[in-house]
Amino acid sequence: MSVKERIERLKKDKGATILAHNYCSEEVQDVADFVGDSLALAIKAKEIEEPMIVFCGVTFMAESAKILNPGKKVVMPEPDAVCPMANMCTSSQLDEVREKDPDAVIIGYVNTSADAKSRMDICCTSANSVKVVMSAEEGNVLFVPDRNLGSNVSESCGRAMDLWEGFCPTHQAFTRQMVEDMKARYPEATVMAHPECRPEVARMADMVGSTSQMLQFAKDSDAQEFIVLTEMGLGHRLRRDSPAKVFHFPHVAICPPMKMTDLRSVLRALEEEGPEVVIDADVMDAARRPLERMVAIR
Repeated sequence: MSVKERIERLKKDKGATILAHNYCSEEVQDVADFVGDSLALAIKAKEIEEPMIVFCGVTFMAESAKILNPGKKVVMPEPDAVCPMANMCTSSQLDEVREKDPDAVIIGYVNTSADAKSRMDICCTSANSVKVVMSAEEGNVLFVPDRNLGSNVSESCGRAMDLWEGFCPTHQAFTRQMVEDMKARYPEATVMAHPECRPEVARMADMVGSTSQMLQFAKDSDAQEFIVLTEMGLGHRLRRDSPAKVFHFPHVAICPPMKMTDLRSVLRALEEEGPEVVIDADVMDAARRPLERMVAIR
C-alpha cells in the first residue's frame, strides 16, 4: 500500500480532516480535503465536525484552527514550520504598545502567533485586510506585523496607519527590477501580485490580491499568460483550475517552512495523532475574539 493510500485509510479510520495552504507542495495539496488561503482555512477549520484536524502549513495557521475549533484535536505534521514573519511581532512588544497608547487600535495580520493575537483588537488576512481596516474604530491604528501589506492596504483605502517593521521574506525578495525583467521576457503576461509584496512592486501589477483572489481572477480573465508574484505552490492550483493558461513565477518564490510538510510527515501525524497543537487556555480565550471578528468580515 502506498503512502497516499495509507493516508486515505487513516483519515477514514480516525475521523480526520486534512487542511493545507495553497503554498504547500503539490503532493500534500493532493491528499488534503480542503486547500485554501488563510481566510478560507480559518473559516473551514471553524466548521469542521470530525474529531481531528491535520493542518499542513505553518504554525500560526494550526494555532488559529485550534482557537476557532477548540473541541477538536489539531495536529501539525511539521511543528517546526514557523512563518518568519510571525516571529517579528511578540506579545511583549504589543504589551509595550498598550502601555504607551492604551487607546490604540491594533489590527494584526493572521500571520502572527496565538500569544500575539491575544493582544490584538482584530485580525485580518490578505483577502479581507481592506475591509477589516475600513471597519476599524476611529483613532490611531497600528497595523502589525507586515509593513508591506499595511502600506498597500493604507494606499488602497486611504486610511493612515502606523506600520510595524515586519515582512514576509519570500515576498520581500521580489524587486522592481525582477518584475521589469519578467515583463520584458513575457510582454503579453498579466501581472498578479500578493499584497505582501513591496508597495513599489504591487503598483506594477494589474491585480493585487490574496491567493484565492488570484485563483478567481485567473479563471475569469481573458488573459492567457500571467506573471504571478507569490509563492510558487499556488501554481499547482492555478494550472489545475485554468489548464489552458500559462503561469510564470519568480525563481525566488519559495517559502521553505511551507515546503517542510511532505506525505511521510502527514502519514506520521495521522499514525501518532500528533504532534498536537496545545495552547494556554487564557491565550486561546483572548485570541479567539480578534480571530472571530476576522472570520466575520469576508
